[in-house]
Amino acid sequence: MIEQRFFRFLRERIGLDVDSVGAPMVERALRQRCVAVGATDLDDYWLRLQQSNDEQQALIEAVIVPETWFFRYPESFTALASLAHKRQAELAGARPLRLLSLPCSTGEEPYSLAMALLDAGMAPAAFLIDGMDISPSSVAKAGHAVYGRNAFRGSDLGFRERYFDALDEGHRLHDRVQQQVSLQVGNVLDPALSSRDGLYDFVFCRNLLIYFDVPTQQRVFEVLKRLLHPQGVLFIGPAEGSLLARLGMRPLGVAQSFAYVRQEGTSAPLSAPPPPPARRTMAPPVAPAYPPPNPPPPRPLRVLPMAAKPAPAHEHKHEAANEMLASIARLANAGASEQARAECQRYLGQFAPSAQVYYWLGLLSDTEGDAQQALTHYRKALYLQPQHPEALVHLAALLAAQGDLAGARRLQERAARAGREPER
Repeated sequence: MIEQRFFRFLRERIGLDVDSVGAPMVERALRQRCVAVGATDLDDYWLRLQQSNDEQQALIEAVIVPETWFFRYPESFTALASLAHKRQAELAGARPLRLLSLPCSTGEEPYSLAMALLDAGMAPAAFLIDGMDISPSSVAKAGHAVYGRNAFRGSDLGFRERYFDALDEGHRLHDRVQQQVSLQVGNVLDPALSSRDGLYDFVFCRNLLIYFDVPTQQRVFEVLKRLLHPQGVLFIGPAEGSLLARLGMRPLGVAQSFAYVRQEGTSAPLSAPPPPPARRTMAPPVAPAYPPPNPPPPRPLRVLPMAAKPAPAHEHKHEAANEMLASIARLANAGASEQARAECQRYLGQFAPSAQVYYWLGLLSDTEGDAQQALTHYRKALYLQPQHPEALVHLAALLAAQGDLAGARRLQERAARAGREPER
């Protein structure tokens, strides 16, 4: 197939696994660039591509079309604020905190980091943020710092009133936030990054590893680990947790933060979602690959007033099941894997089979490196609840790590379809 040379170019240039974004997306980008430069056919375009660095960059940007927004995965920013104060106390004023957002896209993430730390009461001189992205046009947009309504999502938009001025074309970020962030064009695989080894207390690299084949994932991970201070924290996308667990990192144990630290030979606590309520919400997808959902908080237990009539037996059983699910979540997040597994088995012995329990069993096996058992449990979860978002995402990541990219892609697409309607 004639497009294979373009696929190889993207893999060699930026480490992109074409299956992770889909061959149709690359083929569509090729057609667009052929029209843009007036190429007669793909052979003609290939010659132009080899002769022009600018066109090489244009093709990369046509394939990787970023979509992001402020304070995506809000729990991560809440966790950062707490961890930053702790790290600042450890440094005792010796130097400012250093943070890295890579890829930074059009700036929403690094600017969200700055706003989160300012909201947490940190002085501007107490932290510095670097934002890096392979796309010059994305970095230029970040430097312009004017954003349309798609950059502001969710119900909590108070930060927009505090840090933005309204313009006819959107909202412009205040200079005091922009000044906290240094933006530059860069590639995570650039050898020049070695000069920054150990520099960063916090690295945000979310939903990037899932686009690469396994050898490239390992190369990128080693770069990220080198950039991170030995006591530093790496924030990733939810679908990438099982990969990091295999590569020597452990979840920090802050629920929904997707924060990882270096493995120290101890049992790793799981940073995984709590049991879902009756209605589940999903986070919207981010191009070029679908990120996993952002799970909601656990459903509160129903409390009866003192004078209320006794609840029917089935309500007591329902609440007991919810209590046990919450117990499983607490044990897993605390790193008590054996107790969490035993509680899962106790649940299955007392109640009807639950997709959420099989998901937890899959996650426990996944983190312990038992991929075959994890596959079995994730598939049981999906048999019981075909659109279970976390099971879809984690099973996709596991299949991708085993080389089944087509299977992983199908699961990602299912998860994307499941998340699309609630967001609309």
